[in-house]
Amino acid sequence: MMRDDVGDLAFRSLDSLEGAPDRLGGTPGPRESLVAKVRRSAPGVLIAGLVALAAQWLSEHYKAPVMLFALLLGMAVNFTGDDPRCRPGIDFAARQILRIGVALLGMRITFDQVRSVGAGALTLTAVAVVLTILVGWLMARSMKLRGPLGVLMGGAVAICGASAALAIASVLPRSETHERDVVLTVVGVTTLSTLAMILYPTLAAMLHFSDVAAGTFFGATIHDVAQVVGAGYSVSPEAGDTATIVKLFRVALLLPAVVIISLIYRRSAEANAKRPPLIPVFLIAFAALVAINSTGVVGDWIRDPLQDASRWCLVAAIAALGAKTALGDLAKVGWRPILVLVGTTLFVALFVLGGMALMSGWPP
Repeated sequence: MMRDDVGDLAFRSLDSLEGAPDRLGGTPGPRESLVAKVRRSAPGVLIAGLVALAAQWLSEHYKAPVMLFALLLGMAVNFTGDDPRCRPGIDFAARQILRIGVALLGMRITFDQVRSVGAGALTLTAVAVVLTILVGWLMARSMKLRGPLGVLMGGAVAICGASAALAIASVLPRSETHERDVVLTVVGVTTLSTLAMILYPTLAAMLHFSDVAAGTFFGATIHDVAQVVGAGYSVSPEAGDTATIVKLFRVALLLPAVVIISLIYRRSAEANAKRPPLIPVFLIAFAALVAINSTGVVGDWIRDPLQDASRWCLVAAIAALGAKTALGDLAKVGWRPILVLVGTTLFVALFVLGGMALMSGWPP
């Protein structure tokens, strides 16, 4: 290899480093054009997209959560995350495409859906979300873990599993273990959500819940939307409809939760540190889409593709996170973060059961 070729290869390797000089003189080059950014990000984004396609195929054929497949397959191609040709695109998928996916979640919610749940169930669900996040933070601090990790795990359990984990992670202070923490949280809540989908219908039958009460319990406690739907409709159509509506209310709480978390950590940032925006743009887009969707003027021919786009963006972002995470890194976390996930899952289930008993008598 000629000397000039070696130099070009070295600088291509530096392309993914923020602020890296364009040439040996050390002076920054001209601002990168949009076409250049697209070309630089294309390989990594393509890898994330292909992993997402493979995860969706496996999910459809083996009836397992697509998010879990995306993570595992992404981790299987972890070597691409260290390749300078792929790293920029994988970073783009893990951050920007993620935010697009979260914003488009607004097309799944309307104000009428939220109102139809009823004041009692809404209040119980909202209080459960707040307390679960607080319990996650307290458990993390009591076990000498970072507070943001507890907020991340508590929020994922409290709101909507993997989607909430990704949204909350985008406004938390970044650390050396940020990606690893997100991946661990997504793996944990996906696994616990699947277990809840299997066990909670049996628990509801043992407690002699009505279909509406069972749906309320599933919607207020199970982590991911897909597993809520699975648990609800395994009991009855009425339980499935109720579970879905309650769950969508929890998804709607993602916006205020992320805004409040963002404000808290923005205020606590050091004076010389770069602060996150007061309200991230993707959350403003989320709120705007909820409002637009609530007007009833959006047809299914627009709504359905946007909902599908949201799901694909989130799956691709999860795949990219997996590609940035080595399995050996997850093995280093120990048992304490897992205990936070399990503890918050048990807390929200017991709290909702107790609240339902107090509000409507037992059995409901």
